[in-house]
Amino acid sequence: MDRTTSLEKDRLHVWHPFTQMQTAGEPLCIVQAEATTLIDANGKRYIDANSSWWVNVHGHGHPYLAQALQEQFAQLDHVIFAGATHPQAIRLADRITSLLPEKLEKVFFSDDGSTSIEVALKMAFQYWYNKNEPKKRVIALDGAYHGDTFGAMSIGQRGAFNQPFEHLFFDVDFIDFPVGEARSTALIQAEQILQTGEVAAIIVEPLVQGSAGMRMYDAVWLDAFVSLAKKYHALVIFDEVMTGWGRTGKLFAHNFCEQEPDIVCLSKGLTGGVLPLGLTVATNDIYDAFLHPETAKALLHGHSFTGSALACAVANASLDLFEQPETWDSIEWIEERHRFFIDALKAHPKAKEIGLCGTILRFEVETGEGNNYFSSIRDRAYNFFLDQGCLIRPLGNVLYLNPPYCISEEELDKLHVVLLDFLDTI
Repeated sequence: MDRTTSLEKDRLHVWHPFTQMQTAGEPLCIVQAEATTLIDANGKRYIDANSSWWVNVHGHGHPYLAQALQEQFAQLDHVIFAGATHPQAIRLADRITSLLPEKLEKVFFSDDGSTSIEVALKMAFQYWYNKNEPKKRVIALDGAYHGDTFGAMSIGQRGAFNQPFEHLFFDVDFIDFPVGEARSTALIQAEQILQTGEVAAIIVEPLVQGSAGMRMYDAVWLDAFVSLAKKYHALVIFDEVMTGWGRTGKLFAHNFCEQEPDIVCLSKGLTGGVLPLGLTVATNDIYDAFLHPETAKALLHGHSFTGSALACAVANASLDLFEQPETWDSIEWIEERHRFFIDALKAHPKAKEIGLCGTILRFEVETGEGNNYFSSIRDRAYNFFLDQGCLIRPLGNVLYLNPPYCISEEELDKLHVVLLDFLDTI
């Protein structure tokens, strides 16, 4: 099928995510990928500067991950995970729990980031239900994004994204995003809510809010928030779907914190960006609350591909790569190059609210409208970057880089130059 025919069929039959199909331009037809490079049907090459929605950590087509996938497929592709298990899932659960705080011992498998959040919420609500304690409130941060299933939408930012569905959401208490003066007011807001004794859980994207524009806050504040939650006996959920796997400079964002969560949600880079997989990891205390002679007290949740042997095999292979010093050398090098580039950004009048956390560099384009996901600058910037052979998908007027760790010096320098070149057009 040639490129024209493919795109015609795409327009006829494919409904793309986060896309207004009436006004959207022609999508890229990507036919090949290798390392940091995406190649379209015309042979044009693009640097994958956002790691294909933040999932690809080691680079496309990594031979070690490919080998793990092929070997597992030849042995076992999939098996029901209720009443059965398999070696790759057992090994992955064992390895994951060894990397997390000691009290996080129980791993529930699902399909992606959003489902890992749904599982965490069900764990939290049913934990208190099983204990006969009526706690039904949740505290989240303003600007939060945790996914697009209904529970995840409920604890996310209200507004244009989810307005048609808000009448179906459960109530959530949102506190201010903790930067500037809001660092103290947010804690005051949180304590006032927690004092009611009605809060089942708090949930945060630790240190970096992804879809809100890669907004960053500090671990000291997060420790204070978690301490309040523990003081008033609310469970603590960390959404590490995006912030895990080295993105913040450490394996997990909570590694910067002194306080520990009760539940951690993992996905995206978990499999190196190769296959969908979600994990929800909880404490033994939470797990024990579901142990009862009555089946109805169990966590009655699951997915057809829960514990996918293929996904678990690739996740284990990805963990092998994270055990290699070269991976961490690359992460540190990317952060250092970003830090050097920030000096040039600071000198540009159109760049503001510059932030850096690990491999994530972000800044806002000065448009006079603040952080705005629906800014018209988005499409202009996106098309400019494509023309230059860079796939950078802005979050409104927020431009950011979050590349695979195998990116070369030449490629990263090109991304930095392209960002400055675009600012010069404003």
